[in-house]
Amino acid sequence: MTVRTRSIVGVITALTLVGVVGVIVLINNLAGTIKLPQLGPECTVSAEGEVTLDSAQMANAATIAAVGVRRGMSEQAVVVALATAFQESKLENLDSGDRDSVGLFQQRPSQGWGTVEQIRDPRYAAGKFYTALKKVKGWEDMRVTDAAQRVQRSAYPNAYEKWADESRVLAAALTGRATGAVACVVPDTPAIRGAEAATALLSSLQLDWGKKLGGQARSAETAGLTVAVADTSVGWRFAHWLVSHASSTGLERVRFGDLEWHAPEGKWQPVADGSGGDQAQVVAEVFR
Repeated sequence: MTVRTRSIVGVITALTLVGVVGVIVLINNLAGTIKLPQLGPECTVSAEGEVTLDSAQMANAATIAAVGVRRGMSEQAVVVALATAFQESKLENLDSGDRDSVGLFQQRPSQGWGTVEQIRDPRYAAGKFYTALKKVKGWEDMRVTDAAQRVQRSAYPNAYEKWADESRVLAAALTGRATGAVACVVPDTPAIRGAEAATALLSSLQLDWGKKLGGQARSAETAGLTVAVADTSVGWRFAHWLVSHASSTGLERVRFGDLEWHAPEGKWQPVADGSGGDQAQVVAEVFR
């Protein structure tokens, strides 16, 4: 290397270092005034353990749990269903898979699970899974992987067990046994707002919960909705469902009891104005 070449390389190196230092200084100076994009999972579920998911996975998990509760299935049934969906699709509603498998549970039209369109509906797919599970004699006393395998008949019969712990965490939160357990960060630039968001929110709630919801949910025009609940467990069941579906429904805030969740922060905190304490209803507000 010539002297001239070494000089050029030295100048470039020095300029690069100056640039890096400048960026670091700029970020430090602006740290309190700008928001850097969030990296990683949007949702954290904490209930006797911790699970992180993206918003689509979280919404699918909440739907699977809701369908199970609506059908009168136990928390253990929800655990088995979630572990199955974890293994089969990573809780993603896949449009393809092995041979003609599709959806959350990778069910196959050729094996009588339904049409492709039906199986791609998370509510339908979850319902078919629970129907099949209920027919398995003694499934309640089986290991998670054994119960799942009796339904799925997979080439990897023990694969479901590795998702048992994660599924128990999710089930505890989504069936309402845990408090303030589902925390999702949602950007304050929603795709839908106001009346459109309120309509989407109520529609999704009714689709997942069906008759179990009954006349409990009431739309608050463009503001959102309220859900009347019989007890704390039911309240957290709906509150966690709402947060799980926040990303696609324009949801900004959820209140239950003396806690509230706010989309940009994504955490459950004491109600700021001190007006909490209502255990009879869950209040959901959408972005205006």
